[in-house]
Amino acid sequence: MDAFQHINHARMVTLLEEARIPWLFLDERPTVKLRAGCVLADLRVQYKGQLRHEDSPLDVSMWISRLRAVDFTVGYEVRAAGAAPDSPAAVIASTQLAAFDIDTQRLRRLTTEERDYLALWLAD
Repeated sequence: MDAFQHINHARMVTLLEEARIPWLFLDERPTVKLRAGCVLADLRVQYKGQLRHEDSPLDVSMWISRLRAVDFTVGYEVRAAGAAPDSPAAVIASTQLAAFDIDTQRLRRLTTEERDYLALWLAD
């Protein structure tokens, strides 16, 4: 918490990452190979309301908002614990992630399995 009594920006970015990791990088996920090579290409965070520590645990909704050959964008909505899913989000964010080959130091295409899994979460 910062001096203004709310969760600060650096902590919010970490919370988004902590929500994203189990969704994409666990062993049983088709996207597990991204754990060995994935770069953050873009991050956007909009604060629509205040979140304080007493609002924890926070509810983070995630989906895929864009899926391309080498990258995808994750959308987020963050709400206080127990807030109705249709209530206005306190934070709206997105992260663009790109598949990356560490050995060649170049972007790589997403595999068919990775694309198929990510497409399950694609927003209409």
